[in-house]
Amino acid sequence: MAKIGINIATGSLQKNEMIVGIDLGTTNSLVAIIHPDTGKPVVLKEHDGMSLVPSVVHFGDKGVVTVGTEAKKYLVTEPQHTIFSVKRLMGKSYNDVREHTGFFSYKIIDDNTESLVKIQAGENFYSPVELSSFILKELKTRAEHILKTPVTKAVITVPAYFNDAQRQATRDAGKLAGLDVLRIVNEPTAASLAYGLGLSREETKTIAVYDLGGGTFDISLLRINQGIFEVLSTNGDTYLGGDDFDRAIVNHWAAQTGLSAEELAMHKRLSQELRLLAEEAKICLSREESFSGQAGGETLTLTRGELETLISPLVQKTIFSCSQALSDAGLTAEAIDEVVMVGGSTRVPLVKQEVSRFFGKAVHDELNPDEVVALGAAVQADVLAGNNKDVLLLDITPLSLGIETMGGLMDVLLPRNSKVPAKAGRQYTTQKDGQSGIRIAVYQGERDLVKDNRKLAEFNLSGIPAMPAGLPKVEVSFLVNADGILTVRAKELRSGIEQSIEVKPQYGLTDAEVEKMLLDSITHAREDIQVRALVEAQTEAGQLMDTTRNFIQKNAAFLTPAEMEETEKAIAALQALTASGTKDEIQGGIERLNELSRPYAERVMDQAISQAMKGKNIMEP
Repeated sequence: MAKIGINIATGSLQKNEMIVGIDLGTTNSLVAIIHPDTGKPVVLKEHDGMSLVPSVVHFGDKGVVTVGTEAKKYLVTEPQHTIFSVKRLMGKSYNDVREHTGFFSYKIIDDNTESLVKIQAGENFYSPVELSSFILKELKTRAEHILKTPVTKAVITVPAYFNDAQRQATRDAGKLAGLDVLRIVNEPTAASLAYGLGLSREETKTIAVYDLGGGTFDISLLRINQGIFEVLSTNGDTYLGGDDFDRAIVNHWAAQTGLSAEELAMHKRLSQELRLLAEEAKICLSREESFSGQAGGETLTLTRGELETLISPLVQKTIFSCSQALSDAGLTAEAIDEVVMVGGSTRVPLVKQEVSRFFGKAVHDELNPDEVVALGAAVQADVLAGNNKDVLLLDITPLSLGIETMGGLMDVLLPRNSKVPAKAGRQYTTQKDGQSGIRIAVYQGERDLVKDNRKLAEFNLSGIPAMPAGLPKVEVSFLVNADGILTVRAKELRSGIEQSIEVKPQYGLTDAEVEKMLLDSITHAREDIQVRALVEAQTEAGQLMDTTRNFIQKNAAFLTPAEMEETEKAIAALQALTASGTKDEIQGGIERLNELSRPYAERVMDQAISQAMKGKNIMEP
């Protein structure tokens, strides 16, 4: 059996380990390594010279999954089965993205809850984690093909503004793809490392990293001091990028040809044709002065001047974000020593020009902006492999720490390789009306079910005042100090009731046991995530059935007998599926019950609002 050579004190791996750096991007993804001969970071390229793998997944007949360039071809012909920009959905609930669902050509399930989004392709339902794992699996396979060696360890980059849920989702996607994710690294930190910034212990610099990708924009201000990277501030827009430049062009052409937004939304094929032609125009106009192409039988043209007029408001939005980031960090543009450009959309001449003007200095654009983050991830991987002693890595947690949630699932609060001292918190609530206590069970390990992990401690938060299910807000926080001592605190925020416990997370674990836990998490990743997805679907179904029954009981007078009967049938069908169905079957049952109940739920709500407003002057203070 293969062994993972791991230094238990720091979590860093022994030398000679093949660790890759991965940039999991909104539009494109890629892999980089440190070249064994030159010691320089290089992006892995196929024999045709292609390094970028489009972050696109297509679901074909008989369960055939295609990723990358081949999948991109289906964006026009089978848009509802072709998933793109999944990074925008990582760690998000439907409520987070409801304003932007028109952007996606595939179906995002509206279950009107705060649970993580699900995407429907055919009869199957996928989470962003599963979809991202398909992309990472493709990158892993591709790297193994080029390197002619197994690849099981990786550093994956994420935007600096990614929250805990989004980072955990990225880790889960890596695990599902068969990768041991050693570190999640901020993209701006990776980009700085690629330019050699921060590699010298003597260096102290303040850096601005301007990252304009396909779907997202962010500006990060970093301070590098003695090899330690500190994020001073971040700003940006998770729905602003090259895609929006393309949309501005599409809208311009649509106006020229007399197409309305409604017509574009109805004709998915034409919409995708225009989107792809707009992307071609944007790329062409970075080096040419004019463009001409065809879509939907029309000849469409665009000049560089016209493009700059169309996208100028979007570019100015990014400049405003830069100004906000400086303000948040208490800095002026003059205090910035270096400006690093990241993301394919920074190739647009207007973007470089405006950023350079704002910061008052030439920008770093020597490296390929599509590759710079992956190159930096490879530098970080080299540090973890113990080959680069110049960058300081603080002590980290060797295994993930989390608590047990409904269905016996492990909810990770501090992922393995978190730098210590570290702090993380998350809010939970009660499952039953009048529930007066919550059991907090703390576990250590990498598996999705707590029964496969190691229990560290358990305590009860009791005395919660009687409230309806879902109303109490219990914040559970983990604090690991520099000595590796974990303090777990639970507090009900409405009443102020609090309880805490102290545990030693590494107590009693040998190096061999840690190795086994890590290997088991990779070996059983697929089945673990399938079990987790099934348990989550069963839990969601149970909650929906309870909510629907309660709603019917309280509002029976407003429902027709036919609605009552159909709903009871749908609940009975979902009950049967919960007992013996697959994750996708249960999800289908949830979706059917949601679609059935939505019309009358909205009707009852409208009636209640109209009743409440009767005789009231809404202008009154």
